[in-house]
This record gives sequence, structure tokens and C-alpha cells, in this order.
Amino acid sequence: MAVVDPIADMLTRIRNAHMALHKNVRIPQSKLKTAMAQILKEQGYIKDFQAEDRFIDIQLKYVHGKPAVSGLRRLSRPGCRQYVGVDEIPLVQNGLGINIVSTSQGIFDGHKAREQRVGGELLCEIW
Repeated sequence: MAVVDPIADMLTRIRNAHMALHKNVRIPQSKLKTAMAQILKEQGYIKDFQAEDRFIDIQLKYVHGKPAVSGLRRLSRPGCRQYVGVDEIPLVQNGLGINIVSTSQGIFDGHKAREQRVGGELLCEIW
């Protein structure tokens, strides 16, 4: 069975692994998912990741026994894309979380997209 929405699949695998208190999770690799994992690492939501030939191994991060990621939500879906301009990029949890935005210049978190002055497709939010 083919995955219709690979980004939602990635977020669901991370959410489920955190709920089961796993140390790491393995997801199928793509350039988009690798860029998203890099943003999660830079923002401190995961410990590290290794992109191998067909899979990405993500080492999950826990703070005092609780997951570093308390919530994930897919915003733009294959059936209903959500595009925003640079001034319309929303804050997540009043600035405590991040958005991941796919722009013409690459995949950025919401703060960096505002700094670069580019809008794009609002992929997901993480807090």
C-alpha cells in the first residue's frame, strides 16, 4: 500500500514513537523529510538523525523523561494546500513552537522564512 501523504506519515511515526517512549524511529528517506529532520535537530526537538540509503534513523529527545515534542500537526494537505505570504506566517503556541515552510529557496522554519522574506507552503507546526 502506497503512502498518500509522506509528511503526515513522518509526523505520525515520530508521534507514535514518542508515545511508546522509543529511543529512535526509522522512516523512509526523501530530500524533503531529510530537510525537515535537519530543522527538527537545529531547533532541539530531536537529538540527531542519520540519512542512509533508503531510510532516515531519527534519535528522539526526552527531557526529564518526557518527549521534547509535545505536539505535531500537519497543516497543508495533498487535497487542500495552504500557502502563506511572508507576513502571514503564523506563530505556533505564541512563539513557543515552530512552523516548517516549503519556499522557493528551500525548506525553512517559520522564523528563518520571515528573516529571508519568503513565503510558501505551510507544511506543519511543531511545539
